Amino acid sequence: MHDAINNKPVDSPEPRGLGRRHFINSAALAGLALGAAACAEKKGEAAAPAAASGATPAAGDHGANATHLKPGELDTYYGLWSGGHTGDMRVLGLPSGRELLRIPCFVPDALVGWGITNESKAIMGTRPDGSLRYTVADTHHTHASYKDGDYDGRYAWINDKINSRIARIRLDHFVCDKITQLPNVQGFHGIFPDKRDPVDPAINYTTRVFCGSEFGIPLPNTATEDHTQYRSMFSCVDAETMEVRWQVLLDGNCDLAATSYDGKLAATNQYNTENGARFEDMMSAERDACLFFNIARIEAAIKDGSFKTIGKSKVPVVDGTRAANKDPRTALTAYVSVPKNPHGVNASPDQKYFICAGKLSPTASVIELAKVLDWFDGKLEKIDDAVAAEVEIGLGPLHTAFDGRGNAYTTLFLDSQVVKWNVEKAIAFHKGDKNAKYVVDRIDVHYQPGHLNASQSETVNADGKWLAVGCKFSKDRYLPVGPLHAENEQIIDISGEKMVLKADHPVRGEPHDFIIFKRELLKPKQTYALDDFPNAIKDPKESGVFRQGRKVTVKVTSQAPTFSLREIKVKKGDEVTLILTNLDKIEDLTHGFAIPNYNVNFIVNPLETKSVTFIADEVGVFWCYCTHFCHALHLEMRSRLIVEA
Repeated sequence: MHDAINNKPVDSPEPRGLGRRHFINSAALAGLALGAAACAEKKGEAAAPAAASGATPAAGDHGANATHLKPGELDTYYGLWSGGHTGDMRVLGLPSGRELLRIPCFVPDALVGWGITNESKAIMGTRPDGSLRYTVADTHHTHASYKDGDYDGRYAWINDKINSRIARIRLDHFVCDKITQLPNVQGFHGIFPDKRDPVDPAINYTTRVFCGSEFGIPLPNTATEDHTQYRSMFSCVDAETMEVRWQVLLDGNCDLAATSYDGKLAATNQYNTENGARFEDMMSAERDACLFFNIARIEAAIKDGSFKTIGKSKVPVVDGTRAANKDPRTALTAYVSVPKNPHGVNASPDQKYFICAGKLSPTASVIELAKVLDWFDGKLEKIDDAVAAEVEIGLGPLHTAFDGRGNAYTTLFLDSQVVKWNVEKAIAFHKGDKNAKYVVDRIDVHYQPGHLNASQSETVNADGKWLAVGCKFSKDRYLPVGPLHAENEQIIDISGEKMVLKADHPVRGEPHDFIIFKRELLKPKQTYALDDFPNAIKDPKESGVFRQGRKVTVKVTSQAPTFSLREIKVKKGDEVTLILTNLDKIEDLTHGFAIPNYNVNFIVNPLETKSVTFIADEVGVFWCYCTHFCHALHLEMRSRLIVEA
């Protein structure tokens, strides 16, 4: 299709059945005529008009209004953002910066009933009494699964630093489906999936997720002030089962993580290699490290039985300390010296380098991965010879993104800038070519930037179109709303030689990391399938109240604008499990179910099933109602819970 007025191509979405707007309009008339009777879908209805999906911005359209899309226009990229202390993942459209969804993971969410339904509680984890084990979280970093060096649209992962948990997000439905708590660690921070198998070249996709812990603890954890007994771990989680495969005992701690494109290496930048327990102790060393892991050797050692377990955990633990890895021919780990207190390690899309930024040093270190492998093979005398460059770029360098044209973009926390610099020219300068002008551009941001990322940055298809930067202080950028300020996410056009600041977006604190990728890499499903749920109620005739002693199961379906049960009768003291299936097949036709006084409210998307369990401890009539607008007769969509004495 083509938009003749604007001379732009227009998306031609595949028909997905009856459009929601058409459904609501026609169903409203039918509902008014038929009263409370549910209206059947009309066969052969036309799909929503193409204009509702809008036009795609033209390629390279980075003009003045490029981030301000017209009504109905779709973004070119998805962004997956960490949610910070809200314990969720956020989905943004880029370059507009519009927030599309929040995916609850680690903490309850009242909108969708996360932490209320039985299904979400099973994922989150509960205590013996059925209450949630944790209700706080601190999400920092998020990354997605790979195939052939690019995102494959299967999964994304996000960490909870407080309680050492990792959550997996299914990207077909944008929901959290598994959460794992890592043993033997605290302060789980860095996260990165592998990009292919380290041994088998046929496995060209993500099978592992690597997790670094910041805080050293006694192993097993006992109450001792002797911090010399504290150690950190680097963990490997299976991408499919979400079970912890293995852990590596370290000197020092972990900050962030990165993985090589060939699958052979994972890395973490390390501050506090001193193993200090107090602030001043963490600052005493002149240099820290970027620590590399030889994945194939680690897994071979475990296969050979060269591991131990700690406490109640059955996870294999190998020794990755300096003392145990002096011989490169047998080493599992390699500690590359970098300036003190580095913050961030990132893999370049040309597959050659990891960039480790200095934070307390005005430098960035470029580490050549081929030379790290040479050291493991005994071909390089000193592991520090793998450093291809260590160059000054500005004050407070933290995180680095890439444009696929040989340039790196690093946040400068103290300078409140993003600096653009050329990696190969930096290497040339480091080798002695003082005429190599490696700093290309600088741009002021507002203020104190932390994480940044560019479109497709850490894939082989980095496209150098857009860069987003998260600024920790917004100060005068927005209307004042009291002492707690929003943070400032800024969108920068990096398609040309000079960076151009395009937009500011206030965000609720405190997000950290994010990724940006082309929208065509995802194929989200607009509805569920009934067979996705073993407890689905496939026909309203299956509805009813079923009693086994004091345990009562209530089966209900929803189909706009009615619930299949108009009355639900139970007795005081009953343990009630209510199962609700949404039988509407129409995209965007979500229903909610709330019970006053019983702390029950959740949603069911089209053809989805969820359940809740509660004790009927209050006698009376309680109107159960749909909380998610679904129909012209939405207000009339109710049922009565009658709790008899």
